[in-house]
Amino acid sequence: MSLRLVNRDYAAGAGGLISDTGGEALLDEVLFRLAVRRGSFPFLPELGSRMYLLRREKPSAWADLACQYAAEALTDLPNLTVTGAAVSRAGDVLTAAVSLQWRGEELTATVELEE
Repeated sequence: MSLRLVNRDYAAGAGGLISDTGGEALLDEVLFRLAVRRGSFPFLPELGSRMYLLRREKPSAWADLACQYAAEALTDLPNLTVTGAAVSRAGDVLTAAVSLQWRGEELTATVELEE
């Protein structure tokens, strides 16, 4: 079980915060790990991703690098495989859509990467 995130904040419901279980909880964890900059937690330096580095690269390399960065960030989550990624730009915002396989189920995690 995990607390649900909406727009990088915990979601509130009647009587408290909303929690998720199963695939929803996993997707919440995935979104958190992809959105957080790797190394931003001093006591957990391996937590997070290097997705923020995509801006430094050529757009033709974004999809491959997004796959690599996602796989690196999610390596210790059980039964989860990164199967692909697509990156698009709208103004100053990059959006990475990461395709995942979890227990035979296809999942997509979409993260906005702001400057």
